[in-house]
Amino acid sequence: MEYDVVVVGAGPAGSMAAKYASKGGVSVLLIEEHQEIGQKACAGLISTRALDECEIGLGKWIKNRIRGSFIYSPDGTCLTIDGKETKAYVIDRKIFDRELAKQAVRAGANLLVKAKATSLKDGKLDILTQGESLEVHPKIIIGADGLSSGIAKWAGLDKAKKVIGGVQIEGLYDVRDKDFVEVFVGSVAPGFFAWAVPLEDGIARIGLCTTAGPLRHLTNMLKSHPIVSRRYRGSHLDLKVGAIPLGPPERTTAEGTILVGDAAAQVKPTSGGGIYTGALCAKIAGEVAAAAVKEGDVSAKRLAEYEKRWRSAIGRELSIGMRIHEVMERLNDSDFNEVIKTLDDPGILGIISQYGDMDYPSTVVKKLILAKPRLLKLSGIFAKALR
Repeated sequence: MEYDVVVVGAGPAGSMAAKYASKGGVSVLLIEEHQEIGQKACAGLISTRALDECEIGLGKWIKNRIRGSFIYSPDGTCLTIDGKETKAYVIDRKIFDRELAKQAVRAGANLLVKAKATSLKDGKLDILTQGESLEVHPKIIIGADGLSSGIAKWAGLDKAKKVIGGVQIEGLYDVRDKDFVEVFVGSVAPGFFAWAVPLEDGIARIGLCTTAGPLRHLTNMLKSHPIVSRRYRGSHLDLKVGAIPLGPPERTTAEGTILVGDAAAQVKPTSGGGIYTGALCAKIAGEVAAAAVKEGDVSAKRLAEYEKRWRSAIGRELSIGMRIHEVMERLNDSDFNEVIKTLDDPGILGIISQYGDMDYPSTVVKKLILAKPRLLKLSGIFAKALR
């Protein structure tokens, strides 16, 4: 089989890459190893910007609208961030991912499900589908096959700098306000945070990410956390486990190969979200791949345009986010209590509400430092975390 571009993985990043490569006028094959598209374990909370970036608009994939968050410190203090308008959407990932795949197909890509890439050697990609082996000779392969990317391995590209585990249930929960996400920091989820994302009154996605033992920490949270244990009603509809890659490798391109999305660790280290960043980078990947094929040059040097463009777009933000993450993971419960207490100020909350951005958190950090010098009192806490 001959295709100009083969995209491995039909998640949001893979589908967007396939769509844009197809729009570029080259032949594209999009493959997905699962029988159904949309199997990713995910809290399903995306920014309004992410929805726009995916060019999908509003539809049946929207389950709820979110305008703010309740952030709980270990001592139970609640910091209320109210954006006053819709800032994010809770989505059904299965429906969402399928719609993006449909858009790729409409743009001209061929889609093959239950098709697993098994090897890549000398420009030949072997695919196992329905018990049969297919041999494909693409000019460019776009690896959108997640944090355990086989494409990255076969191309000799490094993995993410760090991986954290996550677990989530969807269950009965006394939602405080369905317009607000609940976030819990501290030892409830060491190294990251826990959440309750409301789907509707009485139902929420409850989960966490942590550096070790996510299932154990979730079980403890549901049973003994002073807030969550009171609201959780002891039944859940499903349980999903997964992992999040943080910190992109030094290179995301090689000869005839491009990595995108989780395979390239293009994930926000502050929130673990990857749909916006993945879609943004996937568009660039598709455009560069199509142009390179047409020019007859798929060398690593030519594909470095992708590297340059995506890092120019979000590389600095991911780098800042990684530094914030590394500081936050070193804070103990007492530190978090002090941070939340300091931030619980009308002026500070007003700045956060006005400038808070899920996709570009560095924006609000800069505004806070310039407008509220008293936040320097937190410098001792962060200095200790950096030691």
